[in-house]
Amino acid sequence: MAIPRTRPSAYPAILSYGFRPFFLLGSLQAATAMLLWLPLYYGKLETFSTFLPVDWHIHELLFGYLSAVVTGFLLTAIPNWTGRLPVQDFRLLVLVLLWIAGRVAVFFSAEIGWLLSAAMDCSFLLAVVAAAATEIVAGRNWRNLKVLLPVATLFAANVMFHAEAHYQGVSDMSRRLGLGAVVVLIMIIGGRIVPSFTRNWLVREKPGRLPAPFGRFDAGTIALSAIGLAAWAFFPDSIATGVLLIAAAIFNAIRLARWAGDRTPSDPLVLVLHVAFAFVPFGLLLAGLAIFAPGTIPAVAGIHAFAVGAIACMTLAVMTRASLGHTGRELRASGGTRAVFVAIVSAAIVRVAAAMAPGAAILLHISAALWVAAFAGYAVLFGGMLLRPRLQARRKSAS
Repeated sequence: MAIPRTRPSAYPAILSYGFRPFFLLGSLQAATAMLLWLPLYYGKLETFSTFLPVDWHIHELLFGYLSAVVTGFLLTAIPNWTGRLPVQDFRLLVLVLLWIAGRVAVFFSAEIGWLLSAAMDCSFLLAVVAAAATEIVAGRNWRNLKVLLPVATLFAANVMFHAEAHYQGVSDMSRRLGLGAVVVLIMIIGGRIVPSFTRNWLVREKPGRLPAPFGRFDAGTIALSAIGLAAWAFFPDSIATGVLLIAAAIFNAIRLARWAGDRTPSDPLVLVLHVAFAFVPFGLLLAGLAIFAPGTIPAVAGIHAFAVGAIACMTLAVMTRASLGHTGRELRASGGTRAVFVAIVSAAIVRVAAAMAPGAAILLHISAALWVAAFAGYAVLFGGMLLRPRLQARRKSAS
């Protein structure tokens, strides 16, 4: 008999699977934090946080929205890896409340105190790593323990972020360490799902050339990239770091080219995965070039190619696909879903352009508006699906 996907429960449907609360909360946090960012940037609004406005902006996108989406993905993927039932109901509710408490603690840290607010905020990712590790070990799924290394690094970066902001007045290494950890996670997870979903779709709809299977080239590329991003976190001005980043960009571009993305334009749900991953080598290239030509390529260009391009595009691509599939709906992009994809990819392109032309403030506003439209659009389009039980009838008709 097939293992049941969830236990019978008296809890609301939103607590039946990790993707439901965390994808919804993550999208709302992403939109809200960006709406607040420009007024904070221009001094029109203040938080009750000990963080400078720029640090609050970075923190709440990197360790707020992003940590929620990563958690939603992990808690949804792990049952598929282990065959165990998902974390749900009370255990899931505890994680949700920890995440919410972290957002409140960071916003009001000037009132709460930096150490207590840091402890409240950092406890979430620590609990996520512990919950995920417990499930993976219980399922004896040892090979997937490595997926938790970038997540544990993200936790460490969050601890470092609070310490740097308190003792130095502004975050530095922790920004790049957290960003780099998530980029490596995209290389690992994206390296599985992009070619896998592409292969499945091509076999069914468009037989012919298929993505190359994972091999030593992929493993070597991930290792090289992780070393380069670690060097970028701690030695951002080193020539050796620049060489590593540019080399990693080249190998990741080759890796992406082997996944047959050029054959997928007719399916937006598959195509957007390739577009999102393309920002990984693009960000690596910009980050590397910024070391050699800082007057021409500002460091912030690579940072936003990673953050708005690779991370935001990939998270929305995964969120939409998982939301459709795990709620029993057809894997087909509606007009609204396509608009969400266009908005976030456009936001990434415009934000990198704004970094390259710092005097064009209008580009910041356009990128922010597109970002908000994308994440608010996801919440509007998929919020109802996440709140309601799975459509069993759709599941049966599709099987």
